[in-house]
Amino acid sequence: MGIIKTKGIILSESNMNDFDKMVTILTPNGKIGCAAKGARRPKSLLMAGTQVFAFGEYMLYQGTSSYHMNSCETIEVFYPIRIDLDKLAYSSHITKIISDVTDENQNTYKILQLFLNTLYMISETDKNLDFIISVFKIRLLCYLGFTPQISECTNCKEKEKLNYFSLKDNGLKCINCGRTDKGAIQISDSTKTAIRYIILADAKKLFSFQLSEENMQELDLVSKLYFNEKLEKEYKVEGLF
Repeated sequence: MGIIKTKGIILSESNMNDFDKMVTILTPNGKIGCAAKGARRPKSLLMAGTQVFAFGEYMLYQGTSSYHMNSCETIEVFYPIRIDLDKLAYSSHITKIISDVTDENQNTYKILQLFLNTLYMISETDKNLDFIISVFKIRLLCYLGFTPQISECTNCKEKEKLNYFSLKDNGLKCINCGRTDKGAIQISDSTKTAIRYIILADAKKLFSFQLSEENMQELDLVSKLYFNEKLEKEYKVEGLF
């Protein structure tokens, strides 16, 4: 038992009793389920910081069987997400993914950083939302142990003309090997460079590049199929009109 001070993002919230909430917080050390008493009262100091997507610093009391929120200092609530249906749908999409791939007592510092940076890009920029999600998915797969092979052909080890992405063999293939892989996706040099950048870039510069519409479509296809293949589940953005 004791007091825990941690930064985190609210992944989910549900009503409990008349004025209380149960929230799930993604922290650098995994997910924490926590009761926030009185958080639904109109003048509660916990109200803003216990909304989904809220990023803040939380003071939690660890009881014998559960956590209780003593206080919170809200750092960012990403207001533009809450008033834009498209941004809300994409943010909910990545939140669902993050919730699925994280657990309690887990080193999730890099995942939390990626989640925060992605929410910021959705909220505060006008970048293409499918582009943002594509970058997010490929980088997240790297943190989950599914980093694609990008330096040479996954089959013959050729280092030139790597213009196919193999879902089956987890990475780039040369033209000759790619043509015989029925599940491989043909990609341009620009898309190949983008994939390499996403894997290797500094976290703070992850989204600092641009692609043409055609190349964004290629990246979108690769990221969706590779992500669904490795997580063995089909993820779709829901709620779009």
